[in-house]
Amino acid sequence: MFLETLGSALLGLALAWAASYRLPHRLPSRSLVLSTGVAGALFGAFLTHTALGSGHFLAILVGAAAVSAALLSLLLRPEERFRRRSATA
Repeated sequence: MFLETLGSALLGLALAWAASYRLPHRLPSRSLVLSTGVAGALFGAFLTHTALGSGHFLAILVGAAAVSAALLSLLLRPEERFRRRSATA
């Protein structure tokens, strides 16, 4: 159980770091992105562990990565070039 928690937290941190490195202009502050990635991975590991039980280490890491990526995608802002201005502005 300890290795699942540690592995999922590190996986969430790595995903969040990669997202903040790759898309810094579309994400809020780095500390929010990193904490969201780790929290999402821990929650995903908890959900997957609850659904499958122990002994499915790789499946738990996949669940952790999926929930972490989903939460990180909610932080993305639209790009500037696609914003439309109203005619009155």
